[in-house]
Amino acid sequence: MDTIKILKELNFTEYEAKAYLALLEKSPLSGYAISLSSGVPRSKIYEVLAGLVERGEVMMSHENTALYSPVPPKELINMKKQRAKISFEMAEKALENYSYLSLNRENIWNISGRDAIMSRVKEVIKSAKERILIEIWREDAEEIEEELRQAANSGVEVLVVSYGEITFDFGQIYPHDASEEITEEYGGRWIILSVDDHEVVAGIVSLGDDSRAAWTMHPSLVMPITEVIVHDLYIHEMLVAHRETLEASFGPNLVDLRKRFNFGPSGYSFAAKLGLVNKG
Repeated sequence: MDTIKILKELNFTEYEAKAYLALLEKSPLSGYAISLSSGVPRSKIYEVLAGLVERGEVMMSHENTALYSPVPPKELINMKKQRAKISFEMAEKALENYSYLSLNRENIWNISGRDAIMSRVKEVIKSAKERILIEIWREDAEEIEEELRQAANSGVEVLVVSYGEITFDFGQIYPHDASEEITEEYGGRWIILSVDDHEVVAGIVSLGDDSRAAWTMHPSLVMPITEVIVHDLYIHEMLVAHRETLEASFGPNLVDLRKRFNFGPSGYSFAAKLGLVNKG
């Protein structure tokens, strides 16, 4: 049996394997003695031993002349098994994540039906590591409250632009000042979710089985969709600080701006085009 070859398969270099075997035959030994008995050059032996000590595979005594002893073979094997297990687990997670990102980064997935949309929203929320931005109506917020709460409890920043009164006892809630006007204009509800600035779900959720949404990691959509939410946060903060001045110029809740830029005098034609209401 070629013991050196076996140790090399356990990530020992040839010199490390020779030094470890020399210590199994006799220990403790000085670096000089290990060089003599193992055949490892004196110019390399202390570098080799330092690597073994750093990995915990050889022990060193701190005396005037350092002496070295091997970790017992059974302990060494158990250590290697544990390290290998951890490495495999980390590799599995890394490769799964890499596969997930590579498969979805360039795709835009269509989701049909409210239940399927909300299910995808929940899964995306669960993947959050740093920040969740979401625009949502009160009627739909309750359904994902638990997922948002768990994210907040794990340290994820949760910022919610709310249409209607949402009373979560976690996260930061930013009531949309024109929520009643928007609901009346469009006759329907949407959801916009951005997680960690790299994954979004956006679509209509008020049409039951006819609801439609898109889910993507594609940067060309993640960036502008995320910016939609951030823009509404800007508007909220500006209204809090300068409401009187802004409303003097643009009407209550900036309604004059909405009238200026919506489709038609009430926004109804735009809602009909989107299929949010019946044209008849």
